[in-house]
Amino acid sequence: MKRLLFPAWLGLCLASSVAVAELRVPAFTAYLDPSPEGARVSEKNGIRGWKDPVLKVLWFGDVRSAGPFTASVALRLPAGTVSKLRLTAAGQSRDASVTGAGEDKIVTAGFGGFEAKAAGPLRFELASLNAAGSPAGDLDALLLDGPAMVDAHFNLEERRNAASVHLAYPTPKELPIEGFYDEVTAVDDPTSTFYMACGWHRGYFGMQVNSATERRIIFSVWDSGNEAVDRAKVPKEDRVQLLAKGDGVVANDFGNEGTGGHSHRVFPWKTGETQRFYVTARPADATHTIYTGYFLAAGETRWQLVASFKAPKDGGRLRGLHSFSENFWGSNGHLRRKALYGDQWIRTSDGRWIELTVATFSHDPTGKKARLDRSMGIEGGRFYLLHGGFGPASTRFGERFERIPTGKAPVIDLPEVPGI
Repeated sequence: MKRLLFPAWLGLCLASSVAVAELRVPAFTAYLDPSPEGARVSEKNGIRGWKDPVLKVLWFGDVRSAGPFTASVALRLPAGTVSKLRLTAAGQSRDASVTGAGEDKIVTAGFGGFEAKAAGPLRFELASLNAAGSPAGDLDALLLDGPAMVDAHFNLEERRNAASVHLAYPTPKELPIEGFYDEVTAVDDPTSTFYMACGWHRGYFGMQVNSATERRIIFSVWDSGNEAVDRAKVPKEDRVQLLAKGDGVVANDFGNEGTGGHSHRVFPWKTGETQRFYVTARPADATHTIYTGYFLAAGETRWQLVASFKAPKDGGRLRGLHSFSENFWGSNGHLRRKALYGDQWIRTSDGRWIELTVATFSHDPTGKKARLDRSMGIEGGRFYLLHGGFGPASTRFGERFERIPTGKAPVIDLPEVPGI
């Protein structure tokens, strides 16, 4: 008769009727470090092409209580190929060897027991102990079991982006707002981050990290109509028109998120430095509004024109004022993004400056269930938005915050723009 061996904690759980959770965390939810593109990640195939022992595979979760758990990894390897792996979690490392049964058959590398010493975020790091160029295995899933995994939270969706997070600034509907001023100070700056300062019902204006060597200031205005993807399908009468752009600014079309006129200036803004943004709205006639974006970089004294667009089927002022932070490429969605927003001011059509001191928090659908590492708050008299990092950060959707007013309206000397 074959003897069955159980972990010691399993007997305790059966005796005390405590729930034990089996959890499968797909490989396609993991992240690669230090190179996010160091292997191929897809929902269909998991992680493939992992042959560099420098590359680590990372999963992140959140456990509701301390306790023991077991961990293993399901993977595929060519028949007879041996892979040596190391899994580190909760400050403990375990090694395992596994022999492949063919590239179409899953085998399991078992790492044994671990102990979560406290409730909260939990990081799993899988390392290859194989020689460079040798296959570590095509990964299918991280398999977890035990008391610590009861009600544990992991992102199980293919989308690996951090949740997008937003600040909404309430203003009276009848107020004729012709200018919206905001300041942004980046605290973190991973690539594929867009810190948007001045958003309104027809466009957005902020700063972006495009790559390790390029950063941009972006100002865009949406067309009229409902076309979401291809601007070539937008009738001429529904298109915004570029009226002017600043020195060094590139202006063209955009699509795939609605369509419209896009402009950007390559500019090396830095974390810890405050950048200033100002967008204006001037009705050109009963059905068109001219939206213009101006930028003042940290340490500079002269405002610069980014671009000016004439928007059809409008004729009104600014409304729906907001800011947001977005992780627009998911391969590094595990990295933390944080920025400070403030001061916020609006200018009415009769020249009055009004300070905005109240904002409410919201997030995209990713922040509802898959990614709970998103928050808003007040720090140093300014609002902040934080998302990513898998830390203990979660703010209730719709929560309201009010900062202390500064009472110091901005002094803005705008450059002359021909034809505006």
